[in-house]
Amino acid sequence: MILLGALVNGIGVSVGTLLGSLLRRIPDSMKDTVMNIMGLAIIVLGIQMGLKTENFLIVILSLAIGAIIGELFALEDKINRLGGWLEKKVGSSKQGSISQGFITGTLIFVVGAMGIIGALDSGMRGNHDVLYTKAIIDAVLAAILTTTLGIGVLFSAIPVILYEGSIAIFATQIDSFIPQALMNHFIGEITATGGIMIIAIGSNLIGITKIKVANLLPALVVTALLVSIVHSFNLHF
Repeated sequence: MILLGALVNGIGVSVGTLLGSLLRRIPDSMKDTVMNIMGLAIIVLGIQMGLKTENFLIVILSLAIGAIIGELFALEDKINRLGGWLEKKVGSSKQGSISQGFITGTLIFVVGAMGIIGALDSGMRGNHDVLYTKAIIDAVLAAILTTTLGIGVLFSAIPVILYEGSIAIFATQIDSFIPQALMNHFIGEITATGGIMIIAIGSNLIGITKIKVANLLPALVVTALLVSIVHSFNLHF
């Protein structure tokens, strides 16, 4: 089953969120400490991802162009409105908890090399081991995030399944029209671009910045386009 890995990953996020909701009665000081440590760990993860690039100019251009597109379409505001609608539906008492948890959880669980590589492996070889491993990691992250950001993290399971499932389905035909060299370049640059976004998430969590990270999401599409152009015309810069 091509979508098995994506489904398991989504279930992992859901289970982690439910476990985290049971631990929400811990003291506020402990929650603050957990959030700060989580933020620092996410920043380190982002740095590791950011160093995967072979052409940092692509990363910079992608983020700049993506930010412009995201601001023009006000993506973060739209996601916040969606979060507000979900918040009313579930009757959350903490203002903004649904939207913040949904946005942060989605970006952390969706952006990264494991999701891309795992979904490609599911589609191309029917091997779900990478996504199974990611499901375990995401379950732990979801539990910790839920103790600080609320039940909104649960809704991030939906884009995780859709994102990884779409890549897996696409990957069933990918090797017939995309060269391996281009795929390797794409994975490296999109991981680095995503890494910068992950750093921004961690920085927001510990209160250093207030970056509208959702507005940077178009950068992932821009990265794919720039990598394709560079590969097609054999450009070096």
